[in-house]
Amino acid sequence: MVLRRMGTSLIGGRGARWLRELNERHAWSHNDYFHSWILANLPQMRGSAVDFGCGRGGLVRALAPHFDQVVGADRDSEMRRIAEITSADVNNVSITDHQLDSWADDSIDLVTMVAVLHHLDIDDALRHVERILAPHGRVLVVGLAPPRSARDLLWDSVSIVTNPLIGFLHRPWPSPVTAPPPPFPVKDPVLSFDGIGHMVEKRLPGAVMRHRIGFRHTIEWTKPGV
Repeated sequence: MVLRRMGTSLIGGRGARWLRELNERHAWSHNDYFHSWILANLPQMRGSAVDFGCGRGGLVRALAPHFDQVVGADRDSEMRRIAEITSADVNNVSITDHQLDSWADDSIDLVTMVAVLHHLDIDDALRHVERILAPHGRVLVVGLAPPRSARDLLWDSVSIVTNPLIGFLHRPWPSPVTAPPPPFPVKDPVLSFDGIGHMVEKRLPGAVMRHRIGFRHTIEWTKPGV
């Protein structure tokens, strides 16, 4: 995002260029990095899970051993095509273009969204999440927001420093130059961390929302039982 590119430039042109080149040599997926966080916070009931904005299907495959049924939902036909191919050997995974309003009330044990919520009408999306989750079901969101407050900027500065370090730890040897995979649909987030937080508290009272490294934040909430 533009603001974060500007933030990186605060360390100076030569330093920013060095960080950018280091990131490119030791690239890592900021979104896939949080799959382990999701797997560590699964609900107790594990009948069904839906990953909205599933992309190429990496998370649905990671969830498959833990649930009876896992659905990956994505509006982008190319993302669905790739997810179907890469998940073809997993018999409890299906890929669809259905969106949040397609699921019945109280029907899903886990809803996940990774870098997806800012593509949606956030208030409406959270309303549907509350509706479709089964009692004791969980929603786990990895999101993006532009830095607006001093706290946001502090976390961005931490991410600027840790980003190349994590890349080096994940890929100590420079990545070979290969043809890039088809790009994910991209949209810069508009609503701030605090703005999202107000909506989250309205729709998912008691949800936990935290800043994270990698220019991300997380939201976790368990629907009360009946």
